[in-house]
Amino acid sequence: MFLCSDCRVDLVVHSLKDLPTTLPAGFTIGAVLKRENPHDAVVLHPNHAGKTLDSLPEKSVIGTSSLRRAAQLKKRFPHLEFKDIRGNLNTRLKKLDEKDDFAAIILAAAGLKRMGWEDRISLILEPEDCMYAVGQGALAVEVRARDVDILEMVSVLHDPDTVLRCIAERAFLKQLEGGCSVPVAVHTEVKDSQLYLTGAVYSLDGSESLKETMETSIAAGDEQSREKVDEQIQRVGVTALKLPAASQDAAERLGVDLANLLLNKGAKEILTVARQLNDAR
Repeated sequence: MFLCSDCRVDLVVHSLKDLPTTLPAGFTIGAVLKRENPHDAVVLHPNHAGKTLDSLPEKSVIGTSSLRRAAQLKKRFPHLEFKDIRGNLNTRLKKLDEKDDFAAIILAAAGLKRMGWEDRISLILEPEDCMYAVGQGALAVEVRARDVDILEMVSVLHDPDTVLRCIAERAFLKQLEGGCSVPVAVHTEVKDSQLYLTGAVYSLDGSESLKETMETSIAAGDEQSREKVDEQIQRVGVTALKLPAASQDAAERLGVDLANLLLNKGAKEILTVARQLNDAR
């Protein structure tokens, strides 16, 4: 759901990973809230309680509707099979529990926690096994870009580290011209005023991949840079009032630079084939 232009609604809350990197004209993300755990979670069938993906029997079927998850996990766990599973969280968990079609399903840990079902998580997938989607775990507040009062009001909800991480991730995805139809994954971290971004692209079966890590300083720098915060500038759809412009610019450049590095190494060819194969399914 996006905001309409007739001013009946002042703001809409979304899962950030569901929002495109370019929003419709006239709208912006006015706040990005503190990120919940962005990693993916394994929910095992009750018959396999206590096991891991490594210890599941050969040819066990794992349910996921995500190309990103399937591509990474096919490469990491070649003894497993992966099949689509559709529906909301309730529907997917019911399909897992009441039938024997799936040994496990993969879901976002954040979604399970927000629904109060954190106890269903069998294990959390570490980045070495499965990196997450751009923006996963973060909530975004969409507003009208010219509605200064509302933009100012919601800006207090921004979590600085989450904003900078998600700007870098979204810039990476946008530069790749990626989306939900191709397997693109990220991992970000802020430590000691450094922003670290790992990004990867995969073929649908996970047999081909490119993965690199880059970092940048997000320290605001001199006093003038720290004070330059109230610009109403969108960076990959995000308007972050009260955050240093220099830090936001650095995060955006990091995403673009990492994408360009992967593109120079052949990412476009991998993603083009993945998109064509997915469209043909």
